[in-house]
Amino acid sequence: MEGSEVEVANTPAKMESMVNEVISTVRSGKTGTFVEMLWNEHKGELYHFGKILVISLVVLAIAWLLSRICRRVIRASISKLMKQDESLGNILANMAATLIWVLGAIIILDLFGVNTASILTVLGAAGLAVGLAMKDSLSNIAAGLMLLFMRPYKVGDYVECGSISGTIMEMGLFTTILKTFDGVFISAPNSAIFGNPIKNYSRNPFRRADITVGIAYGDSLPQALEVLNELLKNNELVAQDPAPQVLVAELADSSVNLTLRYWAKTADYWNAYWGIKKDLKMVIENAGLNIPFPQRVVTMVQPAAPKEKSLGESGDEPAENL
Repeated sequence: MEGSEVEVANTPAKMESMVNEVISTVRSGKTGTFVEMLWNEHKGELYHFGKILVISLVVLAIAWLLSRICRRVIRASISKLMKQDESLGNILANMAATLIWVLGAIIILDLFGVNTASILTVLGAAGLAVGLAMKDSLSNIAAGLMLLFMRPYKVGDYVECGSISGTIMEMGLFTTILKTFDGVFISAPNSAIFGNPIKNYSRNPFRRADITVGIAYGDSLPQALEVLNELLKNNELVAQDPAPQVLVAELADSSVNLTLRYWAKTADYWNAYWGIKKDLKMVIENAGLNIPFPQRVVTMVQPAAPKEKSLGESGDEPAENL
């Protein structure tokens, strides 16, 4: 014990003497002699350090090459085999490349004698602490991954999710970017989207539409049904399979309400909808039919004149003659 204490006590003195020797050698101009002495005394250590340095450079080159190959392979697989858009491919490619670089760094640290087990333990504990502190952000990441794999929508689809609606512009791990019909920018957390029912208006190739119009009670119902059926059959944007229908929807107070039910391609949905709405009035009027509007008939009743009470019906008794 005493010997070790003496050795520890003498260590600063040895270090100081070595530093002074290096300084005196450099000042005296005997740098070559100093380098030769250093090489002769530490030849094995320098060889070992050089070998580790070369291996580290090789590991870096392999990590760089593997990261590029993984990026290309993952993007090609996602886009061709799974038929997904670029969002999922880019995210998975970046995650794979980052993992390869982390593994390369761990290998290089291990080559230089660094205790990587303790580093991994510290990183694990730090990751746990960060995860608990950022649980909301991590829930967005988990929701983003689930959305990317389940694919309830893709870029360009018009969706409605709770109070959020718009066209999908970009999909990420944390947020989804949408644009409304009137050009408003929306950045929605993935957890808010994943936790609600998602209504995708662009997913299916065809959509059904219902348009209601009223005719007067005095109009001919068969004629109205025939005219409106012809309107749907002659519209190029209306699908004929399944066949369009005109149905009596309601016998309202002032009109017989007819519903035009048809299917159209999702891309042509709104063009067909507004076109039929525009043609409805002209077709009905050209057929001699009427589109009624609510009316009320108000009857004014005159109040009856009050009747005069007879003497016998009056509660007052006649006055006595004095």
